[in-house]
Amino acid sequence: MAKVIEGIISGRGKKFAIALSRTNEFVTRRLLDGALDTLKRHEVAEDDVTVVYCPGSFELPPVAKRLASAGGFDGVICLGAVIRGDTPHFQYIAAEVAKGVAAVAFEAAVPVVFGVLTTDTLEQAVERAGSKAGNKGREAALATLELVDLYGKLGGKGK
Repeated sequence: MAKVIEGIISGRGKKFAIALSRTNEFVTRRLLDGALDTLKRHEVAEDDVTVVYCPGSFELPPVAKRLASAGGFDGVICLGAVIRGDTPHFQYIAAEVAKGVAAVAFEAAVPVVFGVLTTDTLEQAVERAGSKAGNKGREAALATLELVDLYGKLGGKGK
């Protein structure tokens, strides 16, 4: 039988950073609430979570990079919302944020998770931030919890 390695979802004794975009704060605040509730439910102490606000989603990757490389955090969660408007601005921002967070995650020794909504409408964003489609902040927190445990089992320090 194959050897199976998988992470468990528990945050006891772990420290987390959440990089949060102020843009579309009506939505991002709901993502934050979902992430914080999830961390708490999985035994992460309130004092072990640091929330860092940044101006917009475009600034999430460099903030996440600093948080991941600072040491002291077991995982970094990036939360934001990019909502399509009437100009091509959406396409550039959404693509660069996704690429940026992915690049940071690839280089970091700790998990860096993408919890940024990219939607066509405000209604879609609200649905994904705690309404019909669940809460993507919650999902990002769950993924981070699992990855922290998995990284610990895999060993190594990343790049």
